[in-house]
Amino acid sequence: MIERYSRLRMKKVWSEENKFALWLGVEVAVCEALAEVGEIPGEDISKIRKASFDLGRMGEILEVTHHDMTAFLGAVSQSLGEESRYLHLGLTSSDVMDTAQGLQLKEATGILEEDVAGVISALEDKAIEHKYTIMMGRTHGVHAEPITLGLKMALWLEEMKRNAHRLAAAKEVIAVGKISGAVGTHATVSPEVEKLACGKLGLPAVPISSQIIQRDRYAQFVTTLALIASSLEKFATEIRGLQRTEIMELEEPFEEGQTGSSAMPHKRNPELCERICGLARLIRGHALSSMENVALWHERDISHSSVERIILPDSCLALDYMLFIFASVMNGLRVYPENMRRNLELTQGLIFSQRVLLALVNKGLGREEAYKMVQANAMQSWRERTSFLNLLESDERISTRLSRSELESLFDYSYYLKYVDSIFESLGLNKR
Repeated sequence: MIERYSRLRMKKVWSEENKFALWLGVEVAVCEALAEVGEIPGEDISKIRKASFDLGRMGEILEVTHHDMTAFLGAVSQSLGEESRYLHLGLTSSDVMDTAQGLQLKEATGILEEDVAGVISALEDKAIEHKYTIMMGRTHGVHAEPITLGLKMALWLEEMKRNAHRLAAAKEVIAVGKISGAVGTHATVSPEVEKLACGKLGLPAVPISSQIIQRDRYAQFVTTLALIASSLEKFATEIRGLQRTEIMELEEPFEEGQTGSSAMPHKRNPELCERICGLARLIRGHALSSMENVALWHERDISHSSVERIILPDSCLALDYMLFIFASVMNGLRVYPENMRRNLELTQGLIFSQRVLLALVNKGLGREEAYKMVQANAMQSWRERTSFLNLLESDERISTRLSRSELESLFDYSYYLKYVDSIFESLGLNKR
């Protein structure tokens, strides 16, 4: 299954070829804007639009300059004639780099938005399919009261919808450009040129900048990816827990010919979900690095640059992969309702203790007294592994207030499903 995943789309976004092509696109857009305001000859624009670069030549120049922007400009200039003097006119490196990176981030986020939509669709399908598939609800890892698998999936679905909104907001914040010169004063390149150039690139210009676009924007983006990764880890952790041999209510897909262990042929491990959990840690670490990048010296330093060359592509690639894996897990999820029923009955009726408590209170008994009576029988049932209902019937303090038929009516799983329809309706899931 995972072998069918292709990183090519996201990998292309962060490739060196694409990065430098975007740099060139920014340079051309600025030249076009400068021509529109009459600062460079319009007749040279057709030549500048044909500019190109050779990565090999860039590498050769870089060995001398030790500066990737000057190496890039040198390589591009060699594809032009005298009109090359208009390249980078009044610009600083970050005008080009940050604006191009805004385009990269916009494209990468578009891919992630598609991925998130795929997960949302898979969760919606599972929520509707298992709307009434009753299972044990657990708090602190201990049996609490029944829920349905559909409710669990619907809960995850709503979380992923929130993540979709977060991602859209982060995209709006980082898909921006700036063409404002060395310290953001526009002294060498006017606000009009900035607006025109960014408009040609399909990006809004930031209202104010220093030499760089401020890195709180990037921190919002990477922390958003970390939040999405954390949600996926939460879901994957739950599947891992429910795949334990003693529980076995859910199981991630296991394909024909797949092996779980080199030593033990019987093993079917939740390794896809474990992979998701591991990668979530990586992205959360990148989120911390992105926040460390916010505080730079004065109008900028370069300490953020080396970090971003790692954390931005890594975070996007890792989350793209995680979303693919999780959608695949959900689409191929194995559900075992018979094991869910077995686990519901594991404690011989103890899960109905709150219903008995409330029934006694409704009969006029004080809540504290009723609680102690029910708890005493519950603890005995737990210790002796015996029927909770039979113990309640044998306790005269309870049987004088609740008849056998009344007690039996309390041991009804359907009681816990009475509002499932209304919950689904509030989520808009009944409209499909």
